[in-house]
Amino acid sequence: MKTEIEAKFLSVDLDEVRAKLTQLGAKCVKPMRLMRRVTIDGVDMKAKDAFLRVRDEGDKVTLAYKQFDEASVSGTKEIEVEVENFEDTVHILEQSGLPHGSFQESKRENWELNCVEIMLDEWPWLDPYVEIEADEEGKVKNLAAKLGFNWQDAVFGDVMAAYRVQYPHLKETDTVGNIAEVKFDQPLPDLFKP
Repeated sequence: MKTEIEAKFLSVDLDEVRAKLTQLGAKCVKPMRLMRRVTIDGVDMKAKDAFLRVRDEGDKVTLAYKQFDEASVSGTKEIEVEVENFEDTVHILEQSGLPHGSFQESKRENWELNCVEIMLDEWPWLDPYVEIEADEEGKVKNLAAKLGFNWQDAVFGDVMAAYRVQYPHLKETDTVGNIAEVKFDQPLPDLFKP
């Protein structure tokens, strides 16, 4: 499995981040777009803090296995392949006994600077955040500092790490994966209400 070396910085002003990225010479490689995904996390996967994800990224569709070994800059493992069709891939998994538990929307904009990926992310009911990913921890830390982020504020793991910061009453077992539809046009679910 590939180790992802990444960090999230939460509750950001995306326009400010875009301005800083532009000043640094970064390039926007994919503009903000709606993405949709389904997640599958049966009992065996939950025991390993893992899940399957089918994601329509706008220009391609991917199937991934993600596993979170620890909450650190290099604690996420992933195997990802490109697939032909979102609906057909979801249907194959359902027919093989792996029905999805959640349909999720998010928005993402991708930037690059010196082989470092910067993702500007928006999720329903969550303040925008930035994810920085590279092949070395030093590159992630360096760009975070150039963008004005404090490394002590970095958050690691999947999107639930960000939700748990914004909604501190959430338990480790509370997850958007338990919500049937995570969509921008939906009201705040009870899960997020204190």
